[in-house]
Amino acid sequence: MSGRPLDVLEASLDEPVTVLLKDGNAYYGVLAGYDQHMNVVLEESLDEDAVPGDIELEQVQDTTIIRGDNVVTIKA
Repeated sequence: MSGRPLDVLEASLDEPVTVLLKDGNAYYGVLAGYDQHMNVVLEESLDEDAVPGDIELEQVQDTTIIRGDNVVTIKA
């Protein structure tokens, strides 16, 4: 995937993503929404077998909103 960041997020809607934060924490969930500031909304992923095992991360429970200025990367 390449292109403008918001185009990449649009293509990743309703797909599982991993979000790495500035503090080193990582979260895994389904991308439910975003805005122009790259604030993201993650929902719980029902497919627990798909959680990537290469980094230690926390699977979101329910709905989680992450402020865009804390995000380092979003990996689909």
